[in-house]
Amino acid sequence: MGKRIDYFDDPAAPPANSVKPSATAFVLRDGAVLLTCRSDNGNWSMPGGAHDPGESLSMTAVRETKEETGIDVTLTGVAGIYTDPRHVIHYTSNDEVRQEFTVVYRAEYVAGEPTPSSETTIVKWVPVADIDELKMDRSQRMRIQWAVNETGTWIDPIGS
Repeated sequence: MGKRIDYFDDPAAPPANSVKPSATAFVLRDGAVLLTCRSDNGNWSMPGGAHDPGESLSMTAVRETKEETGIDVTLTGVAGIYTDPRHVIHYTSNDEVRQEFTVVYRAEYVAGEPTPSSETTIVKWVPVADIDELKMDRSQRMRIQWAVNETGTWIDPIGS
């Protein structure tokens, strides 16, 4: 299995050679966010992934959440759209360097228990107060921070 390397505003980052839409689900339940520890880089993130032909981007968010976490969700809105060309993701398995293009949806828990998959080593509900202790790339941390800030419950842990 290849690795995933995230670069943010890094002059040493390889240049992007693709752009592929992706969707992520921000699920907040009882003061905790549904997060996964990725198997390809050990970083924590919201569940999500690349858009597949034949589905809407919102279907991508629901499918990826179920595949990566075992949790069924329903979408309630959009938390943000992220297309920052300073954030690129290098997939070492095929040397793809993808420019960020992610729609983060707000979602509500429907059913299921946190269950790891081939893409995740840990899935759990993380209390908002504990998120700043987790290893994650800067872009992911910013997305979570912005989504939580809309609820008025999180102070900026990265000082940006």
